[in-house]
Amino acid sequence: MKKFLLPAIAIAISIYLLFSIFVEDVAINRYEDYQTVQDQQAIEKGWVPAILPSSAYEIAETHDPDSPDIFGMFKYKEADETTLLSKLTDLHEQNGTMAWEGFLFHIDKEKNLVKYRNKIAP
Repeated sequence: MKKFLLPAIAIAISIYLLFSIFVEDVAINRYEDYQTVQDQQAIEKGWVPAILPSSAYEIAETHDPDSPDIFGMFKYKEADETTLLSKLTDLHEQNGTMAWEGFLFHIDKEKNLVKYRNKIAP
């Protein structure tokens, strides 16, 4: 039994070390609604854009603490669409991409779905 235990522990430690070196730490956060985002301070942390409509729900964001990349999405109620769109700048040359401060957005008006990412500095 001991002959198998030590090699098994050594293999487990080796696998753990390999994964910790080569697999990036990525945080995936899901928020039920706007209030949950506020409670978790996701806007203050820069993971969710501050123009998030108060009707937003099914909010999700992914970020890597070791890189500047942030990706997210949320749904919104149609009543907030005009206000949201008025805050965004249409980047005509980028095929439907809109911008606000440090974020880029793609909006699916039929599904009331917004996908966003942060702008990456060159």
